[in-house]
Amino acid sequence: MASASRDGRPGRGEGAGRSRASDSRGQKPTGKKTGGKSASGQGKGGAAAQGRGGQGTRKQHRKGSRPNAEVGKIRFNNSRPARTQKPVVDGDGATYIADGMRLQKVLAAAGVASRRGAEEMIAAGRVEVDGEIVLEQGLRIDPNTAIIKVDGARVVIDETKQYLALNKPKGWQSTMSDDQGRPCIGDLVAERVMSGQRLFHVGRLDAETEGLILLTNDGELAHRLMHPSFEVPKTYMATVRGEVGRGLGRRLREGVDLEDGPVKVDSYTQMELYQGESLIRLTLHEGRKHVVRRMMDAVGHPVIRLVRTDIGAVNLGTQRPGSLRALDSKEIGALYKAVGL
Repeated sequence: MASASRDGRPGRGEGAGRSRASDSRGQKPTGKKTGGKSASGQGKGGAAAQGRGGQGTRKQHRKGSRPNAEVGKIRFNNSRPARTQKPVVDGDGATYIADGMRLQKVLAAAGVASRRGAEEMIAAGRVEVDGEIVLEQGLRIDPNTAIIKVDGARVVIDETKQYLALNKPKGWQSTMSDDQGRPCIGDLVAERVMSGQRLFHVGRLDAETEGLILLTNDGELAHRLMHPSFEVPKTYMATVRGEVGRGLGRRLREGVDLEDGPVKVDSYTQMELYQGESLIRLTLHEGRKHVVRRMMDAVGHPVIRLVRTDIGAVNLGTQRPGSLRALDSKEIGALYKAVGL
């Protein structure tokens, strides 16, 4: 791939690193003295440079320096670093847009890294545009149409898209409105909806179940998160009746027959036993109605309290019931990656 010039146009970068010793007319200094001072930098400016840097030379301007690819390989960012990065083109490839935005500026605006840090990550081969690993600096793209990934995780650019995490309280309906006047999650985002935002919930929780539910206006992401073929894991903390035995985890992992087919968990952890009740943690990718409650009923341990704590890489954390928070770019990127976007 051709190198990029200072204006970002490929194939014209030959003079990008030109010495700053040339004056504005492109003439090289002759070393002749003018007014008792040499043009070689030994006058007032050169002395000042010596006083500041101690070496007699100015620090090179960052625009004229070359990004350090080795630093870019280890630089942290808002995406999960990949162990390997193979430059395989599986899309149409990056397209130069003459009036587009520079790639490093797009990454900085998305919060991936500083502009300088983004340049180093590009040099290290960690940035992909439309299926192609980009190594040149200054590539101009259309941030509204380009699919940008860092270490395989997509970087979301569209500022009109909303991604929210809600801690649904117990007793609230997983609907945007309720014709019976019961409290619903639409009440919690009423002001956002009134201001013009179009939000919808990703999946449902029954009224008695608490915890994490996602809200967005990104229809494609929501569809894929809810579709069982993508198998996005969901984690629950369940307080159940009775003291669970050691063999319960194996039974749940092997599968339990329900009226609409078998169901099994991806992982199971016994947390606590207390006065005839047990606290367990379950992870599964099933999305059927009341699936956790029906499964625990089938094994003889009815659910007393159920809280969903995780959807993929998004964790409820310490969010209080009824509160909303915007997902950060790392969480959004991980959701995109989980569903193949």
